[in-house]
Amino acid sequence: MHHSISTLYDFTKGFFEKTGCSTHDASVIADVFVAAEMRGIGSHGLIRISDHYQLWKAGRLNTIPDIKIIRETLSTAVVDGDNAPGMLAASFSMETAIKKASEAGTGWVACRNSNHFGIAGYYAMMALKHDMIGICLTNANPLVAPTFSITRLLGTNPIAVAVPAGKYPPFVADFATTPIARGKLEVSVKKGEKTLTGYLQDKDGNPTDDPNILRKGGAMLPLGGDREHGSHKGYCLGATVDIFSSLLAGAGFGPFVPPSVAYLPVPEEGNGKGTGHFFGAMRIDAFREADEFRAAMDKWIETFRNAQSAPGKPAVMIPGDVEREKEELSKKQGICLIPAVIDELNKIASELDMQMTL
Repeated sequence: MHHSISTLYDFTKGFFEKTGCSTHDASVIADVFVAAEMRGIGSHGLIRISDHYQLWKAGRLNTIPDIKIIRETLSTAVVDGDNAPGMLAASFSMETAIKKASEAGTGWVACRNSNHFGIAGYYAMMALKHDMIGICLTNANPLVAPTFSITRLLGTNPIAVAVPAGKYPPFVADFATTPIARGKLEVSVKKGEKTLTGYLQDKDGNPTDDPNILRKGGAMLPLGGDREHGSHKGYCLGATVDIFSSLLAGAGFGPFVPPSVAYLPVPEEGNGKGTGHFFGAMRIDAFREADEFRAAMDKWIETFRNAQSAPGKPAVMIPGDVEREKEELSKKQGICLIPAVIDELNKIASELDMQMTL
């Protein structure tokens, strides 16, 4: 069954209003959730409402936050998210980075005391309408074991970069520093599917295809899977994201990032506040005439699109193509949710006495 975009938006907005969010804040959050669904990233869409519900019930999510800048220069700022839903802290932070870039040429904002914020690409893309390059990094609760380890020290720690072009759609790279996002494991669990080898290991460090292994003491692996396939590079990427997202703002790092699920305990105090993010906005004309850059970016895109494909392989794509095509399809056909997710959401709606179900 396909649901309309407006139906999913209204449901998500209604849910967050029921948890205490203002109409404005609930709208901001719903926009991020639905953007994930539209772009084919259901692992960060409505499936995550259950996580937020459980965190809220456990008193671990502040739906009436006082988000504010606590330190700044002309081109930089540190934001305290006041334990808000991550979408609110992240939107505020990226808007701050864009404002600073408009004045100083570039803007850089580190955010602490936040939570899971959905898809990183959403915030990087906020810069596009201002003729800027957008950058977004975030750390996440520790589910990833560094190369050679069985200890979970890092999150999936995504990186997103959005670059405007001229006659072509923008370049939008949005990827985890692990072979698979945690949310996609939840999708596999709900579908009753196994995962591919190279994504996960059990508590003893053995490869496994069980998507539920995290609840059994197992861990995710860095991008590359193992040392022979370059997992040390994935480990370096994840570590870099963690340092930028946590230490600059004073957020929790590595094993001290609060979990985005209620079934995991909160780590000890004293190692930073909450989940951390890092945002950048770069005004194109601070480096080069904007028209010249966009023309050069078009040429870059053309060059890569025209690369010869290997026999039997599809044409080379530009980062962002798949998500953009899915978004256009979603606008026409609506969005299909996993039946188990629908059941879960309707149960939550009933518990909260919401006026609508899916």
